[in-house]
Amino acid sequence: MPNSSGLRERKKRQTRAALSLATIGLCLERGWDNVTIEDIAAAANVSVRTFRNYFAGKAEAIAAGHVERTLRIADDIRAAPAGEPLWTSIVHAVQANFAPAGSADAGEEEFGRWRDGVRLLFAEPALQGELLKANASAQDELARAVADRTGTDPEHDIYPKLVAAVIGAGSTVAIEHCLHAESPTPLGPVLREVFGRLAAGLPLPTESGENSGH
Repeated sequence: MPNSSGLRERKKRQTRAALSLATIGLCLERGWDNVTIEDIAAAANVSVRTFRNYFAGKAEAIAAGHVERTLRIADDIRAAPAGEPLWTSIVHAVQANFAPAGSADAGEEEFGRWRDGVRLLFAEPALQGELLKANASAQDELARAVADRTGTDPEHDIYPKLVAAVIGAGSTVAIEHCLHAESPTPLGPVLREVFGRLAAGLPLPTESGENSGH
């Protein structure tokens, strides 16, 4: 018999994700100041009351997208084959969930619009505090997933917390590299490079025969 509690939680998570995506999409399209809660509710086909049951405002809804992405990464890490090396699982999970859909194949004009939109959105002061809170929640969830895979205690062992912090830092470095590159740089390949280097123990570029940047 299906677990009704688990089903409710999945539906809530799906609704949160849909509202977050609608908020992000509208704000990128119209600009932060030109989007209302009513606009978001209409785009997600829910009532304004439903939106407010989940989020206090636009900033919280957008930050929730980061948490949802992290939940998917954590789910994938837990679901990886038991014999697969941890960092292989992490690379696959991050690559599958962090890169924008189609980013590796997007044309320069399309990717340039995505990059410019994200730059503007992340520069919005109202988002900064919510993003910090979302990042803390994401770190906790990643640490629990790593602990499940490694048989460690996320409350007392430093290892899962350290790995979670590295995942967060590596993802941030990849995104910032793409946002500030002189020419459109898809996120997918940069994520592969970042986590490939982390998995290899961060050898010096001269040791691995690679250049230090793009």
